[in-house]
Amino acid sequence: MQIEALSSKLSENSYPGRGIVIGRSADGKHAVTAYFIMGRSVNSRNRVFVEDGEGIRTQAFDPSKLSDPSLIIYAPVRVLGNKTIVTNGDQTDTVYELMDKQQTFEQSLRTREFEPDGPNYTPRISGIMHVENGSYNYAMSILKSNNGDPDSCNRYTFAYENPKAGEGRFIHTYMSDGDPLPSFEGEPEWVKIEGDIDSFTNMIWENLNEENKVSLFVRYIDIATGTYETRIVNKNQ
Repeated sequence: MQIEALSSKLSENSYPGRGIVIGRSADGKHAVTAYFIMGRSVNSRNRVFVEDGEGIRTQAFDPSKLSDPSLIIYAPVRVLGNKTIVTNGDQTDTVYELMDKQQTFEQSLRTREFEPDGPNYTPRISGIMHVENGSYNYAMSILKSNNGDPDSCNRYTFAYENPKAGEGRFIHTYMSDGDPLPSFEGEPEWVKIEGDIDSFTNMIWENLNEENKVSLFVRYIDIATGTYETRIVNKNQ
């Protein structure tokens, strides 16, 4: 596997769907995460990210156009002590609640599976970052149907200890646009993490497909202190 520019991975794919990036800043000082959502339907595009405590949630931009909130209104980011949870659905709450009861990230997700939105059966993608006493590690997960067969759920967890400066991993729901949408395949893509929070945020937003992009969240967590900075970009203003 070759490390690639995140800008290329984004600009070359018109519809990666929802995506999670986790890694470490080039200066080695920050744990980095980004989460974006895209949409093809009016219902999916009618959203914004808003801050919710230490995390964020999705919200209808125009409530009168909200037709089905079940898979589009959720909290993508929640913080549990020194752990930051990032997911593409309401499994954020599952991970938060079960880890708070001493279950692991992987055990928590054993209670969930892909989304019930056949024929796509959108994968549930999740990430968790653990920053404590100057150390940092993270893990990512994908729960997907067995090649479009909803009778079987394939579960994959990837763990990264002592991640290297300037490197990250990128996982997204779809390989590309299509009908049905083809689920992500393989392990999370190895990408470069470059720049400060503002340049990193701008790079991601500028390289997401203009028609399909909806919202973006980026957070830089100081590994030494646990303090963080956040950026939110919404197409709907």
